[in-house]
Amino acid sequence: MRTPDVRRTPTPRHLPGVAAALGVLALLALMGVGITRVEVETGVDEFVPRDDRVVRATAEMAEQFGGDPVVVLLESAEPGGLLLKENLPALLQLEGELAALPDVKAVYGPGTVLNQIAGQAQDLLAELGGYRDGLRARAEAEAKEAGASAREVAAAGSRATRDFDERYSALLARGMPGGLPTLHNQTFVNRVIFNDEGDPRPQWDFLVPRPDAVAVLVRPDPSLSQSDTEDLVAAIDAVVRESDVDARRTTVTGIPAVVAALGEQVRHEVPLLGGIAVIAVGAWFLLTSWTRRRFRLLPLVATLLGTGATLSVAGWVGRPLALTAVAFLPVLLGIGSDFMTYLHRGAGRRTVLAAALASAAGFAALAIAPVPAVADLGVSLAIGLTVTVLASLAVHHWGPQEAAGDVVPLPSARARSVRRRDRRALLVVPVLAAAVGWALFPSLALQSDFTALADGLGEYDDARAVERVVGASGEVALVVRGDDVLDPATFAWMSQTRRDVIAQHGDELSAVLSPADVLSFLGVEPAPSEVDAAMRLLPAYLASSVVSADRQMAVMTYGVDLRDVDRLQVLRTYLDGVAATAPDGVEVEVAGLPMVAVSAQEAMDDERLLGALLGIFAAGAALLLLLRDHRVALVAMASAATASGLVALGMAVTGASLTPMTAGLGSLTAAVACEFTVLLALGQRRGDPRIGRAVDLAAAASATGYAVLVVSDLGLIRGFGLLLALTVAVALGTSRLLVWALLPEAPADVAPEASDDEVPAAPLVPKVLEKV
Repeated sequence: MRTPDVRRTPTPRHLPGVAAALGVLALLALMGVGITRVEVETGVDEFVPRDDRVVRATAEMAEQFGGDPVVVLLESAEPGGLLLKENLPALLQLEGELAALPDVKAVYGPGTVLNQIAGQAQDLLAELGGYRDGLRARAEAEAKEAGASAREVAAAGSRATRDFDERYSALLARGMPGGLPTLHNQTFVNRVIFNDEGDPRPQWDFLVPRPDAVAVLVRPDPSLSQSDTEDLVAAIDAVVRESDVDARRTTVTGIPAVVAALGEQVRHEVPLLGGIAVIAVGAWFLLTSWTRRRFRLLPLVATLLGTGATLSVAGWVGRPLALTAVAFLPVLLGIGSDFMTYLHRGAGRRTVLAAALASAAGFAALAIAPVPAVADLGVSLAIGLTVTVLASLAVHHWGPQEAAGDVVPLPSARARSVRRRDRRALLVVPVLAAAVGWALFPSLALQSDFTALADGLGEYDDARAVERVVGASGEVALVVRGDDVLDPATFAWMSQTRRDVIAQHGDELSAVLSPADVLSFLGVEPAPSEVDAAMRLLPAYLASSVVSADRQMAVMTYGVDLRDVDRLQVLRTYLDGVAATAPDGVEVEVAGLPMVAVSAQEAMDDERLLGALLGIFAAGAALLLLLRDHRVALVAMASAATASGLVALGMAVTGASLTPMTAGLGSLTAAVACEFTVLLALGQRRGDPRIGRAVDLAAAASATGYAVLVVSDLGLIRGFGLLLALTVAVALGTSRLLVWALLPEAPADVAPEASDDEVPAAPLVPKVLEKV
């Protein structure tokens, strides 16, 4: 007899499990979608202090005159080749196409400058010619009305234009020795751009830095997002590639180009480094016989859940990650996997939670960092670590557990081989060395040049090559504000200031453009009427590059080397003094990204010691609140302080520099040193060597996660990963030494004690009963 086909349907008792499974799948789907929404912001704003006066002045200047330019450098095979009349139409067309791109505020190039000057000169000639014709016509009309003969009428017209001819003919002869002002007149072009020796005139250095090179400056809108910046740079690059300009070499660079390259590199490296970190960290747990094979990847699973949840929340709330997102996943994978390891090896929930929150507090202390990208990394790691430990607790509670037979019985504690007094004596050398490191920490060199963030990328090499041609890698500006920045007193001050600045610091900066340069033909102290006439005749294209339309803001720009922050610091002090000499009623501020870099370095320098100590105290405070034994908390703080001092000493000896990411050394060290100390103290108190081995495994996994960053193409990230990996090793050694020397061990003949959440493993129960 055939059995009928009966399909199983969920019974009521199965429904909660099905609902739970569907809920988990829904959460995982939401997490996946959230991760895809995460954006990365690598703009310069992420590496400069917020609410700084120089930052504000720079932003206001950019709003009026455009942001830092994308530099298109065109090089020819022969001097003056790009400015030959045969090439000028293509160059002019290129500049026009660049100006027409979205999000471009202004474009400055030699083709447009020449065309504007030629057009304005032609308008001037036409205006003068019309005025001369009007004088003649009016005089002849008056003579006719008076009844003069034809000869007398012609003589009256000649007399009327004689004064005009005597005044303006010589002026035009001197002002336009090249002949007719047109781009088809090579003599005119050469006379405008080059001097008698064939070198570019000083006022055009920023557009024609060498006879065989020209630069086109594309100033973008100042508030572009990361994606908009990348789109603009890509569009500029495409226009340049398709141009008909006959150039031997073309290079598209500048700070926006470097920022765009950083964004692309970060998006490339986040999954790459994250994937390598998953494999490398997972290998430690999978290939080390710390537990049965089926449980070995539990720490990695818990960490991935916590990391994914953190990134997903950032994606859903629209919170972009900074350049430091490259480091986020490897760092969190390295340290986040520790806590599931401890839970699985029998450490109590309270102890593990205290260690995790202490590490999170250490990272959270980075929130005071003056550099937003570093503060963002600290907060993200603190949140991610908290979420990860909660995920670990959930996995430990609901996930698979070791059976009693899976746990190796604990050996009895060994008799002490070294007296407590002798142990403490061994601390003298490392503590003194750490003290020396802390003393040297304030004097460690700082590297705050944000263009060096791209060190290792081709775009950074391009920027350095163009810098050697143009002679500068950044722009410093004096922003002048007043009711009329072109009134006689202010204009005279700007003219004198330009000369004084070059005379005092000509080896550190070069004049780019200022009202004194654009209106240099008027002399030092022109009359107001002369200035008004010159502004009417001057091409608006040039005038708008230095003076706002309402004449209430002007900018004096200088080119500098962005990398030498120490010299820039001296220069800013000098420029602040210059600004203070402005006429009454005129406000002058120093602006420009190089000066912002000085602000960043000063802020880092002022807060480096506070930032280093705050992380240690924050982690220690968390332990004091959460642990019953305050001695452990104090030893953990001492371990973090000692490890930080030793790392600082190593940096001083090797000549290593602090970067924005490593300036919070105390926070980075406290995050691991406090964790190691708490767990090693627990293992020593219990006489449980499994806890110590778990700490060693966690340290190896953490160091590996950090070391993965060495694979990055970004020099800043490589240095950060290497320092963190070394910090883990130093912190582990220091924590072991201090716990061994300062904290009590489990007596050899007494069973390990357990707190309310630290239940001894199953094999201990029969041993205790036997002793009883």
